[in-house]
Amino acid sequence: MGGMTGLVGQRERTGLGGRTGPPAWAVLLVVCAGQFLVVLDVSVVNVALPSMRTALGLGQTGQQWVVNAYALTFAGFMLLGGRAADLFGRKRIFLTGLALFTVASLAGGLARDPWMLITARAVQGLGSAVLAPTTLSILTTSFPEGAERTRAIGTWTAVGAGGGAAGGLVGGLLTDYLSWRWVLLVNVPVGALVLAGAFLWITESRGAAGRRLDVPGAVLVTGGVAALAYGIAETESHGWTSVDSALPLAAGAALLAAFVTVEARTAHPLMPLRLFRIRSVSAGNAVLLAGGAAMFSTWYFLSLYMQNVLHYSPVRTGVAFLPHTAAIVVGSKLAPRLMSLVDARLVSAAGGAMAAGGLAWQSQLGVHSGYLGTIALPGMLTMLGAGLLMTPVAAAATSGVAMGEQGLVSGLLNTSRQLGGALGLTILATAAVDRTRSRASGGASPAQALTSGYGLAFVLGAAFLAAAAVLVALLPAPAPKPASAPAR
Repeated sequence: MGGMTGLVGQRERTGLGGRTGPPAWAVLLVVCAGQFLVVLDVSVVNVALPSMRTALGLGQTGQQWVVNAYALTFAGFMLLGGRAADLFGRKRIFLTGLALFTVASLAGGLARDPWMLITARAVQGLGSAVLAPTTLSILTTSFPEGAERTRAIGTWTAVGAGGGAAGGLVGGLLTDYLSWRWVLLVNVPVGALVLAGAFLWITESRGAAGRRLDVPGAVLVTGGVAALAYGIAETESHGWTSVDSALPLAAGAALLAAFVTVEARTAHPLMPLRLFRIRSVSAGNAVLLAGGAAMFSTWYFLSLYMQNVLHYSPVRTGVAFLPHTAAIVVGSKLAPRLMSLVDARLVSAAGGAMAAGGLAWQSQLGVHSGYLGTIALPGMLTMLGAGLLMTPVAAAATSGVAMGEQGLVSGLLNTSRQLGGALGLTILATAAVDRTRSRASGGASPAQALTSGYGLAFVLGAAFLAAAAVLVALLPAPAPKPASAPAR
């Protein structure tokens, strides 16, 4: 608290560029509130999916696309959002993204047909793609590199991760006591409050003057990711070798190849390929891609397991996630303290291994399992590890990057995490459905078949997290700390 108090005083006196500016706590509050909203909406619908299915007639694939429509547009347009923040002003883009997100939430809450809900979720994802990278770039341009920025990023990580964990509780309470529609409608008044705070407290800043947006690049990368995810989803029904699956998979690969070609040749690329020559950026994105593939899927499958197998109510399901929320917040806030004592890579790798162990433990779930040993304890281990994994990676990947490209790099990091989440969910859901059908055809009861499928998803998630822990070794060693002045 002492460091934050000093920083608040400094920002109140001088602000950015030597001018009087808003206090640091106000900037951090608004930025973290925006991040909380967009991450909350990745997981808040999970608990409400059974109610949505009943009300709108959603099938298994429809339920998956309620989640993926948001995740895919979120991932696909985030680079564009990060670059737009650098070009047109971070405050302006923050306000634009939050307004779009809020309006789409209203449309989704009022949806009467599945296509209306899925479309609204896609537009929500677009608003989040504009908003999310701006939150991190505002932090990295408002707080000086070093301990102050690391603490701010730790808070940002904790709030974002807490949003994912709190989604279960918020969704359960709103679904049980109001309606599934309120998991979306609640964003409207909250979004309006955050908009007001951002207008008052965030100071405008920008970089990369004279450049323009690479819209073709954004279209290519979004189309490529969406086609890949759709093709993987089609393998549930048609297998990997059918035209229904192979055609979108090939189209997705071709679009992503075209994206790389365009980025290599355009004068103002959406994603300058030279950034990947920066070791911290390339390694950080690889870790977040693998970690995201596991973490976003955890909330989805655990919510379905508790409701479809253990028959928890939405509220009970939400309350069951409270220990997870506490654990990931503790891990995210503990990471900066540990980073001051030992190599940040060691902190991150230990967190990844811990999270992988937690998901491996989680995979042992059964039809009649108890809460403590099957949900609470392994979930807390997973989330504590996730908090320790993500904070050092985010801090390392944004260090040493030019001020005018902070928004772009922030967008790239968020893209990797969200892209990993979207593709990871599709891959894990495909594997889970295939295992469930196989067990059901072999004579297992519906509950046994579902449990087996969910267990396989957690095993695969553990493998992704183990890969993330190994990839941490590719991060550059932290810069040596300056020697302390001799005592007089």
